[in-house]
Amino acid sequence: MPETESATDALPTSPEALLARLDELGIAARTVAHPPVYTVEEAKALRGELPGAHIKNLFLRNKKGRMWLVTCLEDREVDLKALGQRLEAGRFSFGSAERLMTYLGVLPGSVTPFAVTNDKGCEVTMVLDSGVMERGPVNCHPLVNTMTTAVSPEDLIRFLEAEGHAPLMLDMGGAG
Repeated sequence: MPETESATDALPTSPEALLARLDELGIAARTVAHPPVYTVEEAKALRGELPGAHIKNLFLRNKKGRMWLVTCLEDREVDLKALGQRLEAGRFSFGSAERLMTYLGVLPGSVTPFAVTNDKGCEVTMVLDSGVMERGPVNCHPLVNTMTTAVSPEDLIRFLEAEGHAPLMLDMGGAG
């Protein structure tokens, strides 16, 4: 069995189940398959003319063990120290792969706002760059990095709210 299939089998929610949830919520989504991508640079090289907002997602934790999922435009420079201050969270570091799987149910390279579907205890705070709302469809991994799913910015918010993760909107165009 290919490695990606076995990795997908270990996920608490399959991409197909996520897409069914979007459909259940009446959210129009367009999904394309592609080779796995792990970085913004790899995604840029593969995506061709895929329109809309392209994002990066940071799974962060502070010294007290609180966690955040920060979704911002892919080209944003994020100063973790400044971001921690803006969110009154203290010093941020990246969450471990184990913590990522425990709370968001995805593997490194597949972090996505859709992963909040696996955070049933609402232990992760969702932060969304307001710039994402201005670029047309938002392109997100549907829990795996071998596909990209596009939804409208409004439908992304609707999904996050339906999953109990109404996002904290933050203008990340400046510092942080």
